[in-house]
Amino acid sequence: QVQLVESGGGSVQAGGSLRLSCAASGFTYSSYCMGWFRQAPGKEREGVAAISTGGISTRYADSVKGRFTISRDNAKNTLYLQMNSLNPEDTAVYYCAAVRRVNCVFAPPSDYNYWGQGTQVTVSS
Repeated sequence: QVQLVESGGGSVQAGGSLRLSCAASGFTYSSYCMGWFRQAPGKEREGVAAISTGGISTRYADSVKGRFTISRDNAKNTLYLQMNSLNPEDTAVYYCAAVRRVNCVFAPPSDYNYWGQGTQVTVSS
């Protein structure tokens, strides 16, 4: 069955870094665009970053540009999110997701086919 399992979350002080990973299985990972989303308490889920099947195209939310980097290793069926210069506004549950469609880095959350269970990231000031 399809599985997306996030890891790497935790608690960090403002200015610190974390690297999230998402291990995929049960589907043809290399054929799917991948995305990271986050949801803070009382807020809607928002897109953080997305990456095309081959990793050539990426897209970031304005709030994380220059601080976060999305990448993927198709040989390991794993997605990554390197998060630097974290601030308390980055506190949220982070989810990875997979989508298969044209122009996938622009896909809205509703288009995504598969979702992970999420990992908590907490940034203290």
